[in-house]
Amino acid sequence: MAKDGEKGQWKEFIWNPRTREFLGRTASSWGLILLFYLVFYIFLAGLFALTMYVMLQTLDDHKPTWQDRLATPGMVIRPKATETFEIVYATQDTESWDLYTQILDNFLSPYNDTTQALRNDHCTPDKYFLQEDSGEVKNNPKRSCQFNRTILEQCSGVSDRYYGYREGKPCIIIKLNRVIGMLPGNNGQAPYVTCGAKREDTDKIGQLAYFPPNGTFNLMYYPYYGKKAQVNYSQPLVAVKFLNITLNEDVNIECKINANNIPTGSERDKFAGRVSFKLRINSDKA
Repeated sequence: MAKDGEKGQWKEFIWNPRTREFLGRTASSWGLILLFYLVFYIFLAGLFALTMYVMLQTLDDHKPTWQDRLATPGMVIRPKATETFEIVYATQDTESWDLYTQILDNFLSPYNDTTQALRNDHCTPDKYFLQEDSGEVKNNPKRSCQFNRTILEQCSGVSDRYYGYREGKPCIIIKLNRVIGMLPGNNGQAPYVTCGAKREDTDKIGQLAYFPPNGTFNLMYYPYYGKKAQVNYSQPLVAVKFLNITLNEDVNIECKINANNIPTGSERDKFAGRVSFKLRINSDKA
């Protein structure tokens, strides 16, 4: 009997036909609770929407309002077939270096002279190409300067479609990471790239040739205004050609950017402004 009583109490708690209560509350009580939470969540949603609206008013579609910018931009090399920054091939094995030439072909295709002539301007060298806004009037889209692949001469893939890999004189392409608003170099001194072997390999690297001459990034390609504001921007490149590197041995190489207002390395990133890689050219198939 006791169990029947407990069962009846549970049934009455769920639905009491005498008081017309569901789970201990009348319909008007449940209605007030639901109304309270409905108003409460509408208020929270409105507060969130207002906060987002105010924040979005501070943003610019073409330029980031805040930048946690490193003082020194990173450097990237091409070809880069793996994440290990190693370029290893045999001159007698076409398949071992064909991938590298394909990567360079694809990378340099936007720099074809005809493409650059259609998309970008012929700029005045050795001076910044400044395109500032006039107050609230945005000077967008901004123009970009031509960087023709023929500037890279022997490493352009035009006169030598194998980029020197077949002869054991390979080309490496270097670029700086984009940093909005960066003006590299003071007093008209353009930044330039230098490469050298690590201490244990100094006698193996041989002679180097830089394209453009002296490995410079011309000032006319700066500043960069961002992907949306400067749609057709072409990053300047520097090519390094290894003329007589020691064969059949690993050569560890480091390239770095040199400018009078860009420090190399920092507490946050000791590799900022430099890139290291291994180059090995075998004379015979492995």
